[in-house]
Amino acid sequence: MSRSLRRGAVAAIVLAAVLPLSACAAGNQAETLQIKPDNAATSVGQNLRLNNVLLVTAKGASSDEAGPVNLTVNIANTGSAPEVLQSVSVEGAGNATFTDAKGAEVSEITIPAGGSVLIGGEGQPAVHLSSAKLPLGGYADTDFTFKTAGKVGLPVGVVPAEGLYASFGPKAPEASAKPSASASASATATGSPSATASGSPSATGSATATGSATATASASAH
Repeated sequence: MSRSLRRGAVAAIVLAAVLPLSACAAGNQAETLQIKPDNAATSVGQNLRLNNVLLVTAKGASSDEAGPVNLTVNIANTGSAPEVLQSVSVEGAGNATFTDAKGAEVSEITIPAGGSVLIGGEGQPAVHLSSAKLPLGGYADTDFTFKTAGKVGLPVGVVPAEGLYASFGPKAPEASAKPSASASASATATGSPSATASGSPSATGSATATGSATATASASAH
């Protein structure tokens, strides 16, 4: 075999070995580029990042009926100064209400410098919509307004308070607990008059009997 033929055969073998490796590398890279986060996240300005943004309806809620909704979002602030969330607005539902960690209504929520706030988490501030009709399993356009970073809007997923999001849903209305208390009060009130009524006749009877005996004795003496 001539030298030229030998060189051609060697080149063919090397090429055949390299092509599968190149194809694997390209495939792996392509798959890596297709990976996307499961939850919505976005940056606001240079220092703020909104992670895992969701609107959580009550358990068993329907897309056809309006009901209470909570917002949950982790807001991270990498800046050297605190940032302030001034408002949250959901399209078709208006502005949300803010409460602090103790449940008291507040006008704004502060994100500390170099820290984060999990809105809707236990022991954290909360953002509520008292009544909203949202597409369960879909998205609702939501605007966040910050004091320094300004305003940002994004589509936010709507999920029911089930599974991982059970603790983030709207709390049961306090009115549901009041009938039980009223029923207990009624039962107590009903029981008390019966006991009193039962004791009163006996006491009255005794007094009457005593009075009669006294009157009789007095008449005999005369």
